[in-house]
Amino acid sequence: MSEYLLEVKDLRTSFFTEAGEVKAVDGVSFTLKPGEVLGIVGESGSGKSVTAYSIMQILQYPGKVVGGEILLNGQNLLDLSEKEMRSIRGDKISLIFQDSMTSLNPVFTVGNQLVEAILLHTDRTREEAWAHAEKLLSLVGINEPNRRIKQYPFEFSGGMRQRAMIAMALACEPDILVADEPTTALDVTIQAQILDLIQDLQKKLGMAVIMITHDLGVIAQICDDIIVMYAGHVCERGTADDIFYNPRHAYTRGLLQSIPTEAKTGERLIPISGQPADLLHLPPGCPFAPRCTEAMQICLSERPEEVYLGGNHYASCWLNIRDELKALKSTKAEAKGQDQ
Repeated sequence: MSEYLLEVKDLRTSFFTEAGEVKAVDGVSFTLKPGEVLGIVGESGSGKSVTAYSIMQILQYPGKVVGGEILLNGQNLLDLSEKEMRSIRGDKISLIFQDSMTSLNPVFTVGNQLVEAILLHTDRTREEAWAHAEKLLSLVGINEPNRRIKQYPFEFSGGMRQRAMIAMALACEPDILVADEPTTALDVTIQAQILDLIQDLQKKLGMAVIMITHDLGVIAQICDDIIVMYAGHVCERGTADDIFYNPRHAYTRGLLQSIPTEAKTGERLIPISGQPADLLHLPPGCPFAPRCTEAMQICLSERPEEVYLGGNHYASCWLNIRDELKALKSTKAEAKGQDQ
């Protein structure tokens, strides 16, 4: 039996438009262990959310998974029918959407929407489901849950709606919680509260979490491992320490330089120059090469392989391959000198 709860292997997802095929996710692979917190980071359009929607099998037309495997406890989700996937969603894997206002149905009370999810995936009676819904609202920090459960989404603040969405995602105690930009459109104070809540619930319930965000600063304290995505590809992967203290891809360094910190007080932030990649017309080489200040000629024409950098740290960058070759030549030269 595999040690991994979730294994994504060479996932490829495309949108077939009149202008051509948009390769939104192109060869993404990663693993997730029980109780692990994985962060997926990148700019808008990097393929983060499409990766999550591919796993959940909720892609909108004209999107389609065209290759790869998504193994949940060894079972390939791509082989399941829509009916079978409905039993997986919410029960085994739950998703917190970006915009809580549009994700909640405005014509039903928050309680009705919570109870619907509980009745769908458990054998609780309606009375038990309502009691469990109140317990969930209390668990995510909503005061007076017996009163709030009867209210409509518009009667909740933005932070409370996001907490209600988290309660809905936890309704069936899933093995994996996917949080897609869970702090979008919330002020800084509420963002911190939501992240603390997710971290606390993860530890309390022992579930695995996939945290999707464009902001490395958001996940600095809560993720075990981090994947950095750009133009549908994985640029770099490693532990939080690897990514924050030893970034080995120019795009990762660019993201880190654009984060405001106390250490940068009074300094100008350094933006990543250029425009995000056009997924319809990607360069033949590294997708980030046109924006990279360290790009070499080979970066524009050939795509780099992922290079092992030690531990769980990998990066797809020609600079790392060049350094590896230099180190190898140096080692060979030293060995040759010793032989003589």
